[in-house]
Amino acid sequence: MSRRISFKISLPAALGAVFLITLVFRQIVAVNATTVGFVYLISILLIAAWCGIVESVVASLAATVCFNYFFLPPVGAWTISDPENWAALFAFLFSGLIASELSRRGRRRGMEMERLYSLSRTIMMMDETQPIGEQLARELARICEIPAVAIYDCRTDAVFIGGADSIFNVESRLKGASIDGRQSRDENIDTLFAPISRGGQKTGSIAIQGGVLAGTALQAVLNLVGIALENAGSRDIATRSQAARQSQEFKSTLLDGLAHEFKTPLTSIRAATTAMLASNISSPARRELTLIVDQEVDRLGRLVTEATRIARIEAGHIQINRQWISIGSVIEHLVSETEVQRDGRCLDVLGVTDLPPVFIDGELIQLALRQLVDNALKYSLRGSAIGISSRLSAGNLLISVHNQGEPLSDLERSRIFDKFYRGQNVRHLVAGTGMGLPVAREILMAHGGDIALAGSDRNGTEFVMTIPAG
Repeated sequence: MSRRISFKISLPAALGAVFLITLVFRQIVAVNATTVGFVYLISILLIAAWCGIVESVVASLAATVCFNYFFLPPVGAWTISDPENWAALFAFLFSGLIASELSRRGRRRGMEMERLYSLSRTIMMMDETQPIGEQLARELARICEIPAVAIYDCRTDAVFIGGADSIFNVESRLKGASIDGRQSRDENIDTLFAPISRGGQKTGSIAIQGGVLAGTALQAVLNLVGIALENAGSRDIATRSQAARQSQEFKSTLLDGLAHEFKTPLTSIRAATTAMLASNISSPARRELTLIVDQEVDRLGRLVTEATRIARIEAGHIQINRQWISIGSVIEHLVSETEVQRDGRCLDVLGVTDLPPVFIDGELIQLALRQLVDNALKYSLRGSAIGISSRLSAGNLLISVHNQGEPLSDLERSRIFDKFYRGQNVRHLVAGTGMGLPVAREILMAHGGDIALAGSDRNGTEFVMTIPAG
């Protein structure tokens, strides 16, 4: 931002320039009066451009006195014999005044352009996660050096205040300016009210207290503020649309995943009940089939419960009920739950003994760990073992899940925690929602921890959950 030279420096400098010219042409260089007058005029134009109207007027008067006394006949006297010299002196003074005014207007225009550029640049860099109206009011007051600014946004029906001074009781005036579309000024509170519109549509209004903006600059500011409010509205609409699409996609994916997950237990129940209805079945066989039905019903109930929890977590409604729990009991419960699903595959558990209790929501941590085990069962070599190990490290409890299978590609590594993402090679072969890992990460992050891919190569794939132990 350009700044004027201090008056205490500029005024002595302007007078010094006049006296220096007088000294040079009086004592050192002998030239005629016309040349001296021309040099005076050039110096006054330069003073007007660099300093201001006060300095140029003072310099003009000083130059007139010096020109009259030292260079115009009769030299050394305060009189001018030739009337044409009077005309030259007044022209000399008026030229300085006109140049000063033109220079002042040019500086003001340049400052306005600089402020508008700074404001437009600031608008482009605004934080989209914060209210745009609040940022606009604050930055407009700062950049344009306005004591107080209030912006009314029709879309949100909110008023945003900015600036060092306070501005009160302007909400009704702002809404009125937005409705009637007319600009007005209240001299009692030194405040300008102006409507903001884009493409003939009213988007809000602005109140500027104590600031001075020329007509063109004010219109440019209104346009910039209108564009920013309009863009904020468009972003909100796009965000809501994306959220709606994601919600719809999540519901569709969740239902599709549940349908696949339900097929296995329902098939087992159907086969067991069909066999039980046969007349020649023995009592031990009937008991075994009844046990299968009971286990599969428990499995269906667990699937419904987990689906409900995942839906709530995905919607951002995660509630943690912490208790001091042994992680060994969580893993032990998980091993018992997945016995039927594992279909005889081994689940090797290491390092769960001698670990201190941790302050966690046991059901949510088990849900997160279950997502890792489910993925390990789905995407590992058939018949291979799944490994679960736990250890303490740097004040954190680390739980790793390892499985054998094809290593993940670079694309899968980078997107594996994205919502709804599923590997291209397996999405049509294995049932799933693509929400397991994102939900597991949200659970861990809600506990102050995280989940990460520790490695994926020919030796297998390993995920590690980190939980603060304290």
